[in-house]
Amino acid sequence: MAWQEITIDTDSRKIEEVSAMLTARGFSDLVIEDQQEFESFLDENRAYWDYIDESLQKKLQGLSRIKLYVEDTDPASLQKLQDFAREQELPIHISLLPDTDWEESWKDNYPPQPVGRNLVVLPYWLADSDQSGRMPIILDPGLTFGTGAHPSTQMVMEFMEDIVKPHFHCLDLGSGSGILSIAALRLGAESAVGIDIDPKAEDIARENAGYNHFSAPEFRAMTGNVTEDKALMDQLSAEEYDLVLVNIVADVIISLAPVLPRFLTQRSTLLCSGILDTRLEDVKSALTAAGFEIRAVHEKEDWRSIMAALPGFSN
Repeated sequence: MAWQEITIDTDSRKIEEVSAMLTARGFSDLVIEDQQEFESFLDENRAYWDYIDESLQKKLQGLSRIKLYVEDTDPASLQKLQDFAREQELPIHISLLPDTDWEESWKDNYPPQPVGRNLVVLPYWLADSDQSGRMPIILDPGLTFGTGAHPSTQMVMEFMEDIVKPHFHCLDLGSGSGILSIAALRLGAESAVGIDIDPKAEDIARENAGYNHFSAPEFRAMTGNVTEDKALMDQLSAEEYDLVLVNIVADVIISLAPVLPRFLTQRSTLLCSGILDTRLEDVKSALTAAGFEIRAVHEKEDWRSIMAALPGFSN
């Protein structure tokens, strides 16, 4: 099936109005590309990001447009859009997209991802065809953050290859897809607990663990915020962990730093990642102020990962 991509140019002041008019005419699947809306989204969610791809910002520079997709066998819809653009005096552009199986083509963006010496992250549809001989971490990569492609995740997994031992109990704060918990179990850990503030992540992590044949009590997924939920903090800190993982962003690591010692003993290792090189010293200072000793820093591209422990560390 071939599709036509319809682009209607407008400006930020009118984009909501134009979108509403298109929806009223039966066109509900709209792709909005608007610089002002993008920048507003960033401002409102600044606590959750440290880095924005400059190429994406440049791509949206000065843009305010709406895209729709119409089957090439639907000339009536195309005519309605052309009439609408003419009535509103808006520029319209039409391009024919190649004949592609869109329901399957997105999978091409998720090839096997070797990590470290021994691991490979696989989308679930390639689980039975991998012949790399590496330890597989099988995921549904389209569901949430954590596909193994990002340097911050890879550095934690590389650290883990040298740290995880068969008796280990692991705590994964900001677990997302569950990739790091699953990696710990695959490397031989006895148990892993994944915590995320997003309720959807709990089900997703549990589903991904299932692809790898891990379930409770080996793997437990929970929802909550350890800095705000005292009951959750008390529940988690009642257990002892050999490895605590925090792969989020610098500001969240800094806010977590004061409570992290509650989850560690002198035999435990803390791995923090998701840290831009420009924020490394901020995170190191926060961890040091919380009583940790920095034992190693890894770097990959613009990202940094920290291994830390409490004074008197012995493992």
